Amino acid sequence: MAEEQAKTSTTEENENPVFRMQKMYIKDFSFENPNAPSVFQAPNQEPKVEVNLKLNNKKLDDNHYEVALQITAKIIDQGNDDKTMFIMEIEHAAAFLMKNIPDEHHEMVLGVDCPTLLFPFTRQLVSQISVDGGFIPFLMEPINFMALYQNSKKESAAAQN
Repeated sequence: MAEEQAKTSTTEENENPVFRMQKMYIKDFSFENPNAPSVFQAPNQEPKVEVNLKLNNKKLDDNHYEVALQITAKIIDQGNDDKTMFIMEIEHAAAFLMKNIPDEHHEMVLGVDCPTLLFPFTRQLVSQISVDGGFIPFLMEPINFMALYQNSKKESAAAQN
């Protein structure tokens, strides 16, 4: 009787969905401060911020996927002849275990759940790097990956029609 319960328990564990981040890492990073030290001497107004985000994912093996956030941020001092304060590029990635998740859910998990877990760590890295570069913390606004995913699906559907 105990053996049957153990077999049932093992079978259930093998069939239950498993999702977790296994490793985070920086794949690429660049920080440029092209106008130092003069950019620190001029009084700063509200800077102009240009941020681009790209989300990439790839299958590593049957149960592992890599999800990467590529962020490029350019901060411009509008009160100082539009001098560039700094340019930061980072590709921050993580390996995720996705086991027993139905195929129809993979796109959403990779486009919403994975970047939602990864983004707070990426945001912290970007903030700390800007401080280490001599600036105040650059705090990126939180990102609603579900809304981005839904908009992407709507645009894809509209393009097909």
